[in-house]
Amino acid sequence: MNESELITAFNMPWRHNIENNEPFKEATRPAAVLIAINPKDDFEVLFTTRASHLKHHAGQISFPGGKAEKSDPDLTYTARREAQEEIGLAPDLVNVIGAMPNYRTISGFSVTPILGILSQQVDVESELSLDMNEVDDAFSVPLHYLLDLDNYFIHTITRGNYSYPIYFIRYQEKTIWGATAGMLVRLATHLTQNKPLITKI
Repeated sequence: MNESELITAFNMPWRHNIENNEPFKEATRPAAVLIAINPKDDFEVLFTTRASHLKHHAGQISFPGGKAEKSDPDLTYTARREAQEEIGLAPDLVNVIGAMPNYRTISGFSVTPILGILSQQVDVESELSLDMNEVDDAFSVPLHYLLDLDNYFIHTITRGNYSYPIYFIRYQEKTIWGATAGMLVRLATHLTQNKPLITKI
């Protein structure tokens, strides 16, 4: 998938049945994450590993992002600001394609994923400046791997009267799961126009 194909696919109408976290109807705290696509020979998506000392979600893999501040003019600004603070990614490097539907989390956040393509290739190991108070690591995964729904697994859990899926995707020694993997499934399903996956673990 090249840049033109990606933009065209992303701008197709979103399906109405993509909500995969309906139990969290009370999740209303605004937040945003940046799904940053690095324009290498094969597009790659940037991820962070949250710092191990954090109180919440320590050590988990996530997109750069966080809660919206009152001073943020919009959620695109939130995503760019958080990416700059966490990994030193300059906001003007991010060419925003658009926003995905909100993803509600068990922790009460209504997260807006912002998809963007970097205007130039970034070397994740040498050109990013990590805030070690926020993240322990930054790395990338090929986009084509993330778009292949056969690479995902689901574990269904029950909380109260609801059952809902927890998604997992493994890449090399990394395991991406939870809300981050759920957003990836939503993006992959939309971009490839495939049916939602049903594989379970």
